[in-house]
Amino acid sequence: MKILLCLLAAGLWIQDPALPPLNQRIVDHVATVQGSKVGRGECWDLAAQALNKAGAKWDGIYGFGRRIDPRKEPILPGDILQFEGVTMEHRTANGREQYSFSKHTAVVIAVHGPGEVTIAHQNFGPTGRKVSTLRLQLSDLVKGSLLFYRPEA
Repeated sequence: MKILLCLLAAGLWIQDPALPPLNQRIVDHVATVQGSKVGRGECWDLAAQALNKAGAKWDGIYGFGRRIDPRKEPILPGDILQFEGVTMEHRTANGREQYSFSKHTAVVIAVHGPGEVTIAHQNFGPTGRKVSTLRLQLSDLVKGSLLFYRPEA
């Protein structure tokens, strides 16, 4: 089953009627803050604000909803991704890109296929404390844990 739940086409966010409404509200909110500093600019602030604005129930710390196993159910836009001691390495035709996340929080905003997602996050890379996006291949995980959470109403 091909899941393409959120597209950024010509600067427009496209809604998918199959996406749970809570997840869609989270994706919609993240789209409104792209390029801005959310809260103090910490990575966690983006997920916290999106969950709160969407009306999600969560513990206000790191329990972002129901933990899911991506081997057993699909990752959806609007899910929260928690990185724990992660190193990712992506090989390209010209070399490799390496990313390290000791403890980092992001919002999945697009699913491109099995194991390939785009996340929105802040307090990372050249954009610093402003919301930016990054496309990831989950198979590029070299070390650490990727924990996915499905928001709950």
